[in-house]
Amino acid sequence: MNHENNTGKVQYIYPGTADANFDHIIPKQDEPESLFITRPASTWLSIAGKKPVPKTLFGKFWYEGEICILFADSNLGKSILAVQIGVCINTGEAMQPFGVEAQPQPVLYFDFELSDKQFEARYSDNYERHFAFNPDFYRTEVNAETPVPEGFKDLDEFLVAGLEREIIKTKAKVVIVDNLTYLRSDTEQARDALPLMKQLKNLKNKYGLSMLVLAHTPKRDLSQQITLNDLQGSKMLMNFCDSAFTIGQSSAEKDLRYLKQIKQRNTSQVYGYSNICLCRINKPFNFLQYQFAGYGNELDHLKKHGDRMSDEEINAAVQLRTEGLSLREIGKKMGINYQKADRLLKAAEKRAGSSS
Repeated sequence: MNHENNTGKVQYIYPGTADANFDHIIPKQDEPESLFITRPASTWLSIAGKKPVPKTLFGKFWYEGEICILFADSNLGKSILAVQIGVCINTGEAMQPFGVEAQPQPVLYFDFELSDKQFEARYSDNYERHFAFNPDFYRTEVNAETPVPEGFKDLDEFLVAGLEREIIKTKAKVVIVDNLTYLRSDTEQARDALPLMKQLKNLKNKYGLSMLVLAHTPKRDLSQQITLNDLQGSKMLMNFCDSAFTIGQSSAEKDLRYLKQIKQRNTSQVYGYSNICLCRINKPFNFLQYQFAGYGNELDHLKKHGDRMSDEEINAAVQLRTEGLSLREIGKKMGINYQKADRLLKAAEKRAGSSS
């Protein structure tokens, strides 16, 4: 039942009896939308059946309509691969064997990493004979001189609003964000990762986007397989993304990289640890790019525990120890486990003893 209060607005009074029939309580037009949408499961299937099947954007790694995270350590070529993926989608010409089923379309690339001159160096022949990007491949960088205007509580909110503005302006449905740590500097903390991923997901749903988001990994133990736990803020970020893949560096050949699936929803895992994709970074003329070099097993490209300990590693561990760091802290700083940190310090003691 309901009655009008002294403001003239309808106030709902829900029946308190256990067998109350709520079907007769009908919300009025001025009520806010419900948080939930409930339909029979068969209705959901019928609605979904009328929508197109998601097409691949970068082989089995990334599909239309997904928020995909590409993560790796610094200097492994995340940005190089991301630009290349964007160009493949924009032109419809795939980086084999990673097919592009989607039609050629505009791509919006948010570049928070490189200056325009650094970008030019990668996509030119010694700053001349520039690579011919299509007119609808858009690159965006931050205007650092723009202050946060009134109405925004902080830079984070202003940045997300800026993302939305450029998406509307370019009408792009494929968006690449390079990289996540610029939007939020502390994404390893769940409390910071959660609001950010919610905002990106809201943009994706609002405009029907496919988003590739680049992210860093902390220093890691190179003798261990890469897992979702190697991504900063891994739990929250992985919960909110649809797919994720990573770039690893081969310990067998320093110029060799490998791609590995970490999370997928639209496909089964094709490129797991036993079937990684090996690549090399080359620049045939005026376009810095990944070139496919075959398949392999991740175990063959990890650093072996029996690898020789270099003088540089030993000295670094000793220096960190003199600064008062624990074995675990030394390991974290150097990207190794605490057992190896202990071995390095013992090797230093042995070296000092033999020279005395």
